[in-house]
Amino acid sequence: MVDRTMNGIFPILATPFDDKGQIDFEDLEREVEWMINVGVNGVGIAVASEIYKLTDPERDEVLSSIVKQVNGRVPVVMNTGAMGTDVTVYYSQRAEELGANALMIRPPSFISMPAAEVIEFFARVGASVGIPIFQQDQGTAQVSPGMAIEIARRHENLCYIKVETAPTVPRMAEAAALRDAATDAGGDLILFGGAGGTFLFEELRRGSVGTMPGSVIPDVFVNVWERWQDGDEEGAEAEFRRYSALIRTLKQPQGLDNWIYKEILVRRGVFKTAHARHPAVRPDRFQIYELEQMLDELELEDLEA
Repeated sequence: MVDRTMNGIFPILATPFDDKGQIDFEDLEREVEWMINVGVNGVGIAVASEIYKLTDPERDEVLSSIVKQVNGRVPVVMNTGAMGTDVTVYYSQRAEELGANALMIRPPSFISMPAAEVIEFFARVGASVGIPIFQQDQGTAQVSPGMAIEIARRHENLCYIKVETAPTVPRMAEAAALRDAATDAGGDLILFGGAGGTFLFEELRRGSVGTMPGSVIPDVFVNVWERWQDGDEEGAEAEFRRYSALIRTLKQPQGLDNWIYKEILVRRGVFKTAHARHPAVRPDRFQIYELEQMLDELELEDLEA
């Protein structure tokens, strides 16, 4: 039976590298344990983890290390998307073999494909594994709400979607409306937010059951989520607004976000060094100063404190 119970806060882990660009598995274990200790509902390995910069053996090592550290306490979601169906099937089956609880897959985007090919891509991957799949809807690799419903009809594993194509709010609302109107398997589609959790509350009101933010303030997202679940919507939103400038800062593209994530994780005592693999734009001294000012104001707790 496919797990349709996943909800809440699923941060996408950052991959720690030393100054030579090698994976620091000690820091990775510390990051995972920190996530679980603050109460996350799951963890993910995806684009924000720089998964596209890892060799195949490194992908396996990272996933195996995280699965071992988690030890069944929360679900582990592994991004296995690739530019071809056969490669995606290979990555997906390998992830399931190594202990991933769910997969996240964006459609192939290197060459534009008609909707029928994208739907068939997901159908073949869904049939190849026994664990649930998050369809990943991104601006550069979109899964429209209508397409998502059709994909969900093709296999029971294709039951989640992470909505990230901007603007996410109307897209979430449309997906929820189409799902609720469906009278078959398409009505089982489960909606998650992404894009750094920027529009968490707007998405929750429109049918989302959780979000996949970055890795630097999981404690904040858990606190906000728990307040929301307890019915304290006003308190949840007030707490979230305190961090809105930081969340906006974390949304910067071109790999700049990878460096910024790690600068914060160093400051919070989770990572020893802040290093993103090339290519990635490195923050300048002004950005570091601005970040430090913001973190001082927020008084984010140090893991070692």
